[in-house]
Amino acid sequence: QVQLVESGGGLVQPGGSLRLSCAASGTIFSIYSMAWYRQPPGKQRDLVAIIAYGGSTNYADSVKGRFTISRDNAKNTVYLQMDSLKFDDTAVYYCSLLSRTQYWGQGTQVTVSS
Repeated sequence: QVQLVESGGGLVQPGGSLRLSCAASGTIFSIYSMAWYRQPPGKQRDLVAIIAYGGSTNYADSVKGRFTISRDNAKNTVYLQMDSLKFDDTAVYYCSLLSRTQYWGQGTQVTVSS
């Protein structure tokens, strides 16, 4: 059974940084692409960043140059480094494993507030 557990969310001031982690278990992590999504209050869940099994990455325009997705296949973990955070980055962040079935973590809250 695939399990994804996110951590690292919290409260941060505008311009600050956070690093989210997502630990995967129950599958061969290294062969799948991984992604981070976010869902602001009252809005739909949108793709933030994706990293392929080979390491290539892609980002939503709203986070390009500020967020970095990475993975450590030895630790079955994907990361999202978030820098220069803005109020609009406030959301619940979810990691996702992109196999034939898309799996989701439980989400971690990121709040950007002064």
